[in-house]
Amino acid sequence: MIAFLIKRLVQAIIVMFIISLVSFSIQDNLGDPLRELVGQSVSEEERQVLREKMGLNDPFLVQYGRFAVKALHGDLGTSYFFKEPALQVILHKLPATIELVFGATLIIVLLSVPLGVYSAIKPNSLFSRAVMGFSIVGISVPVFLTAIGLIYFFSIYLGWMPSFGRGETEPVLGPWETGFLTVDGLQHLILPCISLASIMLPLFIRLIRAEMMEVLQSEYVKFAWAKGLAPRRIYFLHALKNTMLPVITVGGVQIGTMVAYTILTETVFQWPGMGFLFLEAVNRVDTPLIVAYLIVVGAIFVVTNTLVDLIYGLVNPTVKLTGKK
Repeated sequence: MIAFLIKRLVQAIIVMFIISLVSFSIQDNLGDPLRELVGQSVSEEERQVLREKMGLNDPFLVQYGRFAVKALHGDLGTSYFFKEPALQVILHKLPATIELVFGATLIIVLLSVPLGVYSAIKPNSLFSRAVMGFSIVGISVPVFLTAIGLIYFFSIYLGWMPSFGRGETEPVLGPWETGFLTVDGLQHLILPCISLASIMLPLFIRLIRAEMMEVLQSEYVKFAWAKGLAPRRIYFLHALKNTMLPVITVGGVQIGTMVAYTILTETVFQWPGMGFLFLEAVNRVDTPLIVAYLIVVGAIFVVTNTLVDLIYGLVNPTVKLTGKK
């Protein structure tokens, strides 16, 4: 386990170095940050003075080296728009995004497992065919279109749910606040979470169904049937446990992917999270904030994948994390 953690730590450092290098290198293609910092009345000479003062005229390696040294100390730059440390601005919006991803993950887990298992056990039933048809539609429809449809039906037509914003929140840990503890917050969470879950839910239903059907054809399951074990024990103790091993691996990656998908969901619902902040930063050419966002999202991916590997090894002890036999 220790050898595995050391190996993954080295890999994480390499991956984060590449992410930081790529993130920092694209900032020159986003536009001139001085456009948002100064007005049109500022002369070109004054702009050049500001560029020299900000180090924008330095060679790329010099700029990146300066950035990397500061990043190692937790300084990812200062937002041009907010006039605050970019990492602090990102972390202020992080709870709203995590809240959205957590709600969507709950929906995916609570629905995909029973639907996928049932569809595998009774693949020819009318309900199973309906579930598979729904999954095809769900995969095909873009998340932003689902979000717009939910807003129109439940907010505009029926008037049951709020259409934008985060709603009332309660503090849970210092500056971190959540809407799960208030009725208004939960009402604001329902539609965005369903919208975010809609793109992943069909994928997991089909994955669990396919893996479950394959496991049910294995020799040890046939032996369990021959021994006369109860169907419930065979399905949920023997088959489901082995079905969930690849699902855990894919699930960890997809949870990290949902953080990126929140950009569309947060934009449609005007959700005050990292994704919505990122789009605003792009419009304002707030390059420190853009780079900080990409690095934070990359770090979430790295941490999530490492945790998934650890969980996989705990669920299936036959897997050697170090790669040794």
